[in-house]
Amino acid sequence: MIVATAGLALVGLSACSGGSTGGGQQPETSAAQSSGLADFDVCNFFTAEDLSAFGVQGPGEPDSTIDTEPGCNFRGDIKDVTLYKVPDTAFDAYTKQGNFGSLEPYEVNGRKAANGVTKGSEGQGICSAFLDAGGGTVIVTVTGLMRDSVADPCGEAEKVARQIEPRLPE
Repeated sequence: MIVATAGLALVGLSACSGGSTGGGQQPETSAAQSSGLADFDVCNFFTAEDLSAFGVQGPGEPDSTIDTEPGCNFRGDIKDVTLYKVPDTAFDAYTKQGNFGSLEPYEVNGRKAANGVTKGSEGQGICSAFLDAGGGTVIVTVTGLMRDSVADPCGEAEKVARQIEPRLPE
């Protein structure tokens, strides 16, 4: 679905390390700090109960495939679950980018959500659930380790989205 680049690894590490970056030297008025997702820690958000219910284990591994979408990947025996945040792109703008082969909108407790598969990834055992959160977008991607190892990757992504939705920033 997305190709990783080695040069972006440090971005993901800083986003998922749980510690602060730059010793608080970032200006108070930065765009990242104005977002409700600025402090959303993708590597420490899932509880042990979440991980068990999703069929994956921690600790998560930082995923810095796209520098504006820091993520954290949790591995399982038949699938991986990756949690991303997109603090600077609102849900409506994110889901209207036009790079989806399929996109099915729905709501979770009144919050905008959608399941989607990027163009070219249809039928590959990959699906993402997108949630409106904190002025940006939170993404849960389920990736089957084999094309058929997860019968319904969109159903699995939605299951994760529904479980974590109450804890997401407004």
